[in-house]
Amino acid sequence: MPLLNSIASWWMRKRMHQIELFMKYPEDVQAEGLRKLITSAKDTEWGKLHNYKNTNSVEQFQKNVPLQDYDSLKYNIDRIRKGEQNILWNSEIKWFAKSSGTTNDKSKYIPVSEESLENCHYNGGRDMIAIHCSLNPETQLFTGKNLALAGSLVTDSFGKHQSQNGDLSAIVINNLPVWAEFFRSPDLSIALMDKWDEKIEKLAKATLQENMVSLAGVPSWMLLIMKRVLDESGKKSIAEVWPNLEVFFHGGVSFSPYKEQFKAVFNKPDLHYLELYNATEGFFGIQDQEQSDELLLMLDYGIFYEFIPFEEFEKESPKTLTISEVQLDVNYALVISTSAGLWRYKLGDTIKFTSLHPFRFRITGRTKHFINVFGEEIIVDNADRALIIACEKSCAQIKEYTAAPVYFDSNQTGAHEWLIEFEEQPNSLEYFTEMLDNALKSINSDYESKRYQNLILKQPMVKSVPRGTFYKWFESKNKLGGQHKVPRLSNERNYVEEINSLFK
Repeated sequence: MPLLNSIASWWMRKRMHQIELFMKYPEDVQAEGLRKLITSAKDTEWGKLHNYKNTNSVEQFQKNVPLQDYDSLKYNIDRIRKGEQNILWNSEIKWFAKSSGTTNDKSKYIPVSEESLENCHYNGGRDMIAIHCSLNPETQLFTGKNLALAGSLVTDSFGKHQSQNGDLSAIVINNLPVWAEFFRSPDLSIALMDKWDEKIEKLAKATLQENMVSLAGVPSWMLLIMKRVLDESGKKSIAEVWPNLEVFFHGGVSFSPYKEQFKAVFNKPDLHYLELYNATEGFFGIQDQEQSDELLLMLDYGIFYEFIPFEEFEKESPKTLTISEVQLDVNYALVISTSAGLWRYKLGDTIKFTSLHPFRFRITGRTKHFINVFGEEIIVDNADRALIIACEKSCAQIKEYTAAPVYFDSNQTGAHEWLIEFEEQPNSLEYFTEMLDNALKSINSDYESKRYQNLILKQPMVKSVPRGTFYKWFESKNKLGGQHKVPRLSNERNYVEEINSLFK
């Protein structure tokens, strides 16, 4: 095992030379990536419709292909699900990742091709390990096993044609090479179970005696698993259960609200935390510096990136920029073209670049998850940062939260309603609310101006909801486990009212 660990660690570190190459020549790598995408799809129905054979530049590509979203691609995706091929992409597509991070009853089915699985999702998994090995030369990552949370898969039948849909995590794990199973636990019969409560129990029992060296998953669900493992083992910390655990790869939601809880549960000061930006549509970023939470934009995964300045997003013909045109500290909506047939697809996420040499960034929120009813322009990044300050000031810890506007009549001003499930209650909810309000004012000047003398916005209305409220809400939406995430902010009151109804 030590020899295997040495060989595997060396092989992983070799990948860093390729990463350094795209860091050095980002524009060239992206231009070549677009050329390959267009060449592969030129004879597809989509490629013929948009003249890919005569598309030889980014400018031509942007002129020939309108910006897309799921609704505009849905007709073609539904055709592929029913067995038609060579429509959006030139190779057979038989997997569809069911969208996560949404509460819509109507699901999205994101196509996953062999190329996107291999060159994007698997390479992202490889590179998170390669970067960890590079940052930690003495790693023992290949002497034990990894616990990666996954959802479940369903087989769809359309006449004689069958396809599979489910969480992307389930598609990835179900198609891993045989040798990868040696480094993973629990086995597929547990990992892909669809009954979440039963899965938690079996997963905890199956992994107790394993030598776990790494964990990967969405923080909110992983925390739930870790607490169940502690209950099952009778131990006080994960360090007692898995003393060789060395890294937690996390993504899906901001880690900030969970960090202190994980430190307490793990009780392992030398544990490493590495953030990932992997979504249903692709694997986009990896934290490549331990002392900074910036993410490195991964440019050689068969994804061509474009960026819409956030103030342009709602325009009929928004300005779209390439990697060579972006600037620091500007909020951009991401647009991607992928090797699974998502062409100029508006992803719905927003980012800000913190470095252009190389291209590093932070996720700032969602194009649909913000509050801007009164001109306050609160985004998820603002909310997360303000909550951290309020928690520090009031000795609180947050498990989950969501917020939405409150509309008053013509004689009263508006407000924001926050539903917060606390892990540790604040010393005073009133003081917590005051600190949250002050932090938002210091972070967001638009919010501060709207709060001036309560003329437009009153102080936030913070409600502490009972423990388990968000779990019950997920259960009511049939969205337990996997990569499902609580919508942090909304311009509408749908989420808040649904959750409020659970404990009335």
